[in-house]
Amino acid sequence: MPIELSLPSDREIRITRAFDAPRTLVWDCHTKPELVRLWLLGPPGWEMPVCEIDLRVDGRYRYEWVDKGRGLKMGMGGVFTEVAHPQKIGAREKFDDDWTGGETVTSQVFTEKSGRTTLVLTVLYASKEARDGAAATGMTDGMEQGYARLDEILSGLG
Repeated sequence: MPIELSLPSDREIRITRAFDAPRTLVWDCHTKPELVRLWLLGPPGWEMPVCEIDLRVDGRYRYEWVDKGRGLKMGMGGVFTEVAHPQKIGAREKFDDDWTGGETVTSQVFTEKSGRTTLVLTVLYASKEARDGAAATGMTDGMEQGYARLDEILSGLG
């Protein structure tokens, strides 16, 4: 179930990924800190010591990752703009080291059919240049590594 990437507009990236699990489980793995920190890690070597989620409109979230072996740190945070359990999460977010060209607006839509959930993540960037820069990072490689870990977690929860 590889990631499908599309560019629906000059400022957007859309990521689509399917999971063999019910929507409520996929939702929980995106919204409960004790589950998020198990899979939202990217490449091997990264850990998530900070994962704070206040899941409500105007609630904040904060993620911080470290790769102790290489002495690297990365952080980001945002504010939820929409929470419709278990269908949709909207947010505004920004990385501490702003490599995305300013705040992004994200939308995660979860749909289920026959016990299989499809997640559509849309990210709206501040400019076409910011979108193109993000797309050129190979971001989907790290995302797919995290989603593969999520597949393992979901199979254990189901």
